Amino acid sequence: MLESHSLPSDISELQSMLFEFSDKIHALQSELEESEARYQALLEEIRLARHHRFGRSSEASPDQGDLFNEAEQECDEEDKPELETVTYERKKPSKGRPPLPSHLPREEVILDIPDKEKSCACCGHELHKMGEERSEKLEFIPAKLLVKEFVRPKYSCRHCEQTQTQVKIVMVPPEPAIIPKGIATPSLLAQIITNKFHYALPLYRQESVFTRLGIALSRQTMSQWLMKCAEALAPLMALLKAELLKQGVLFADETTLNVLDNGRAKSYIWVYGCGSDRDGSNESPSIVLFDYQDGSRGAHCPVNYLQGFQGYLQVDGYQAYEDTDATLVGCLAHARRKFVEAEKCLPSNAKKKPGKVQWALSQFKKLYKIERLLKGASPEEVVEKRQQDALPILKEFKVWLDKSVSQVLPKSKLGEAIRYCLNQWTKLIRYVDDGRLSIDNNRAERSVRPFAVGRKNWLFAKTHSGAEASAMLYSLVETAKANGREPYEYIEYVLRELPRIEPGGDYSVLLPWNSS
Repeated sequence: MLESHSLPSDISELQSMLFEFSDKIHALQSELEESEARYQALLEEIRLARHHRFGRSSEASPDQGDLFNEAEQECDEEDKPELETVTYERKKPSKGRPPLPSHLPREEVILDIPDKEKSCACCGHELHKMGEERSEKLEFIPAKLLVKEFVRPKYSCRHCEQTQTQVKIVMVPPEPAIIPKGIATPSLLAQIITNKFHYALPLYRQESVFTRLGIALSRQTMSQWLMKCAEALAPLMALLKAELLKQGVLFADETTLNVLDNGRAKSYIWVYGCGSDRDGSNESPSIVLFDYQDGSRGAHCPVNYLQGFQGYLQVDGYQAYEDTDATLVGCLAHARRKFVEAEKCLPSNAKKKPGKVQWALSQFKKLYKIERLLKGASPEEVVEKRQQDALPILKEFKVWLDKSVSQVLPKSKLGEAIRYCLNQWTKLIRYVDDGRLSIDNNRAERSVRPFAVGRKNWLFAKTHSGAEASAMLYSLVETAKANGREPYEYIEYVLRELPRIEPGGDYSVLLPWNSS
């Protein structure tokens, strides 16, 4: 039989009991809300992981059909202005393949009928040539190795040979070289460097290529050559860094690197660069430099490298850049990516309905459309257009962010995206104040991508000195590409001319925008 409990007769005790029950109810509600938030966060993580494994990797927004022709149904009307209508015009496919490049050498092969068939089969008279038909095919000539044998005649005086004990021998000094007594020419070194740092071909694969060409060239030998090349390139790298720090706008990013000598600790490669991503809108040189840091991702890395730089620095939201003297500029691509992840975490039925995520992505689409129209514009034109068209969109977006932050779960992907934008807002909108700035930091991501692709092939660096050499050689390749130079030709030129410059001489002739 259940024991009955009577309520206390004293009002103060009753109130105390009510307060106690009320506190317990609030505590249980808080636990329930926290559990629900954790459950939703786990669901989002599962959907995102499933999308990363099975879904499309592109961040491009799919065609929403009529979605952007109506106002958002799920949000308050005052919370949500009318969405932009996006139309697409399908390009007509071009007919036929483009002609082969005119700069390629051509060999004419004439396919003619035999002389005995050049008479008419009907009347026997001689046929005349009425024209010809031409077609082009592309021939591939495999790479060949050539041994250059340098001959230096020696000269001496016969009279001195007969009258003196020591005879002076006259001959041309050997050609200056990166590796004076080695067999590697600038062309061979440039090929090895380009294969590894441009085409991501590891040295052990290059070793097998040379074996098939009939030459035994070990990866250890090639590795030593690369180290010597990097050592010789140090003055040019110092000049490039000095030129970099003179610029008013830089971009930066970082990525991991596995160095065996560093044990399990992660090492990092930092990339710094300058140069506009809008054609013709910036006269500053294009430079991309990599900096290896042993087992550290701390703020001292960018602080030491950028010492004395006080211009604009475009980065993602990583805290380490805050300690530099630069004025930081945010990246709207990073902000947009977080909303893209939030969209991927939505249930399939929610993706088809207009909501907060879709509205936010439509705002990014408007901002990027403005940037596409500014290709090739001068910095003055860019600032004027951004202030006129982009700034109102950003202000409207900020109002929406301030209101939405209290309407979504903080630990949800959408909540994280909104808080990221609010935390980075001052940096995110700074690009509208200067026409030299970009809307995002994609230039840095494009610069670091070849390193990330190569890392998947060669996996690790063995030593710290090897990682530093790789950083230098990646810098040379990416700077050449950024200036429209063909990497092999530019590197071959640098390695050929570099030994001819006296120590302390003028290395500016080797800069990619000065050399020919």
